[in-house]
Amino acid sequence: MSALLDTITSEVLHAPVWLVLLVVGAVVFVEDAIFVGFVVPGETVAILGGVAASLGHVPLAAVLMVVVVAAIVGDSVGFEVGRHLGGRVVRLRAFDRHRDRIDRAQDFLGRRGGAAVFLGRWTAFLRAVMPALAGMSKMHYPTFLAWNAAGGIAWGSVVVTAGYLAGQSYSKVETWLGRGAAVVVVLVLVVALVVRQVRRHRGQGESHGPAGSASATSRMPSNG
Repeated sequence: MSALLDTITSEVLHAPVWLVLLVVGAVVFVEDAIFVGFVVPGETVAILGGVAASLGHVPLAAVLMVVVVAAIVGDSVGFEVGRHLGGRVVRLRAFDRHRDRIDRAQDFLGRRGGAAVFLGRWTAFLRAVMPALAGMSKMHYPTFLAWNAAGGIAWGSVVVTAGYLAGQSYSKVETWLGRGAAVVVVLVLVVALVVRQVRRHRGQGESHGPAGSASATSRMPSNG
């Protein structure tokens, strides 16, 4: 695994700056725009962009801007897809295995409104489907855009900064212990970030269960 991560990092650091930014932006955009967030690793690529910035290969400000803009624009495209084609898209056979998750996401959106757009940004599946579901629900676009922009800015800043901090650790450990140990540090930091988000998501799911649904509803923002 460390050899694979070492290879990926090496490829990124030898690619032209414009290509790194293009790939990062394209993957984040596609993840949100066309229902493939549970396949295309937009968050992983954004973190890797932060690592590249920390190692001095690309400007941090450029990575932040590309990730945030791609996230917001990708969600906006997904919203329009949902508004015009969403009903037909979610009925495709390819989504049969995700039917229950889509139904739960629609229910979440119906209960939370715009807040669901913001909160959905933090899990891969909801990141993929929430914009289209919002379009299908006929949510007013200005409401969607406000929550979408807030989520895109917050999410993009967190994941790129996480990659940037991981990259700083990578550089320090590489100096002290060698490149192989540094790769392990990056891997551990990324895995720790993923595990933390999964635990947080599970905790939210448990708080929305039968015992906690009433109290959770009272604490969350109202629709729109």
